[in-house]
Amino acid sequence: MLDDNLAQKIKDSKYRLTSQREAILEVMVANRGKHLSAEEVLQKARDEHPLIGMATVYRTLDILASMDILHKSMFDDKFRYELCDNDRHQHHHIICLSCGAIAEVQEDLLHILEEHLEKKGFRVLDHDLKLYAYCPECCQRQKNLAR
Repeated sequence: MLDDNLAQKIKDSKYRLTSQREAILEVMVANRGKHLSAEEVLQKARDEHPLIGMATVYRTLDILASMDILHKSMFDDKFRYELCDNDRHQHHHIICLSCGAIAEVQEDLLHILEEHLEKKGFRVLDHDLKLYAYCPECCQRQKNLAR
């Protein structure tokens, strides 16, 4: 079941909330905080709509991203989508080079850099930061293999 905020946002748009779009949106709500690829969304949406097609999923994800309902980010040459939480501050991502896990970093220390750039005459509109590292589980696995 969609929360009233999301349903209202779609009602206020030029798009209809079809059953397929609702199924896709419900997948994203159920996976809040996860970064899903279109293929993962398709697989999960087919639980409710077995005949939903890949083109519908791509179109719907792009529509929802254009409405600021979803955030669209590129990870390893593949777009991933996550539900926007407009009450939260911009967050960044850390990607494990071993297992590919994506974690969110809530701390945003880039405001200092933005202020510095704005003093130099730049007008900063947004930023996107991706850090590449090894996650704690992969670090532990590497330590265990070295023994």
